[in-house]
Amino acid sequence: MDASTQRGTAGRAGFTDTGTIAQPSDRRRVVLATVVGTTVEWYDFFIYASAAGLVFGQLFFQPAGPQFSQILSFATVGVSFLFRPLGAFLAGHFGDKYGRRRVLVVTLILMGAATTLVGLLPTYAVIGATAPTLLILLRVLQGISAGGEWGGAVLMAVEHAPKTKRGLFGSSPQIGVPLGLLLASGIMALMALIAPGDAFLAWGWRVPFLLSVVLIGIGYWARRRLEESPVFVEIAERKERTRMPIVQLFRKHVLLVIVAALVFAGNNAVGYMTTGGYIQGYATDPAGPIGLERGPVLWAVAGSAVTWLISTWVAGLFSDRIGRRTTYIVGWIMQLIGVFLLFPLVNSGNIWLLFLGLVILTLGLGFTYGPQAALYTELFPASIRFSGVSISYAIGAILGGAFAPTIAQALVQATHSTASVTWYLAGMTAIGLVATLLLRDRTGIPLGFEHEPEQEASPIYGLKNA
Repeated sequence: MDASTQRGTAGRAGFTDTGTIAQPSDRRRVVLATVVGTTVEWYDFFIYASAAGLVFGQLFFQPAGPQFSQILSFATVGVSFLFRPLGAFLAGHFGDKYGRRRVLVVTLILMGAATTLVGLLPTYAVIGATAPTLLILLRVLQGISAGGEWGGAVLMAVEHAPKTKRGLFGSSPQIGVPLGLLLASGIMALMALIAPGDAFLAWGWRVPFLLSVVLIGIGYWARRRLEESPVFVEIAERKERTRMPIVQLFRKHVLLVIVAALVFAGNNAVGYMTTGGYIQGYATDPAGPIGLERGPVLWAVAGSAVTWLISTWVAGLFSDRIGRRTTYIVGWIMQLIGVFLLFPLVNSGNIWLLFLGLVILTLGLGFTYGPQAALYTELFPASIRFSGVSISYAIGAILGGAFAPTIAQALVQATHSTASVTWYLAGMTAIGLVATLLLRDRTGIPLGFEHEPEQEASPIYGLKNA
């Protein structure tokens, strides 16, 4: 194929930088599979966090007392994050050796099974201490699944994308987070209407968990139809798969993993004010300063998920035009504004002002999350990319969102003020900004295996070699 023919074909179908032609139908299938799959995964993950803020303290940890039981409930949200690195290690290893697609199917099934079983668990009143023990075990399984899910979904989206649309394609798995939050909050709010008061505590909270069976079936169907990533196909055809990708990652790129993790931590700590269930629990606590009804708060969170979705997609699009780094810097400024406005608006006790605070916050969250898929993919060499992306994300989740709701709950109980939470979130935002400033912009760098010498050059300012 001569150069002019190649350019014409690329314009119609879109070449990846491995030389593979990505047909429009293939690209649509990739986008559908990553959006559906990650939405289902995060729906499962966020249903647990929402229930932790609303009912788990009363149902599984009541002997600890009204205040400490809620801290324990939020702590179980964080426990799963400690096992995300294990999921990332396993998924990274097998994903770099055997392909992205297989790993995505396994993580989807594992998450769905764990979520469904939570909906079937007896409470503390029925089986005593066995109940919270089993709850924590199932949350651990969710953590392992989440640790492996994100990296595979991201690489499938970005490695299939045309060079100039990686940010846009990469936003497809990213919008699975606000979509999952929207779905989880919406179904929880619906159940609060169908089964109000004691009925919600008795059985209403279980229904969203049991619905996971249906959603997993949809996600499985979408992912089974997905073609393997062209970058991995190229590596497999050249028989260049790395024997121990994890070892290579930490031998050459440990500092990059830390910096990339801190970028995500700055976003994740703030995002888990809603995805971790803290705002829901704080605003609806009958003994708290606000005491809003459960249903309206859940609908407000669901509504803010829509603005988060839109800003995430827009940020991915912008990052293709102005670069990942610049998009992030704008996002950190927006996020900081949202952090300082959040609790003054929530503490007003007005549901519409609470919604406004969440909307403003999600605009910044979208701009510090939408470009992440493309940013991470462009940071790591092809042969260890799954490991690098997954492990950086998992570590960032531990440093950021893992115990953010628990920390926020403890800070409010210690200081009797949400100002301490605001400064905590502002500090995490500043950490994310500094980490971003340490990275060179690698927007558009070739992703194929034959370009590994270029990919190996460190993207951290001040370091010339990996």
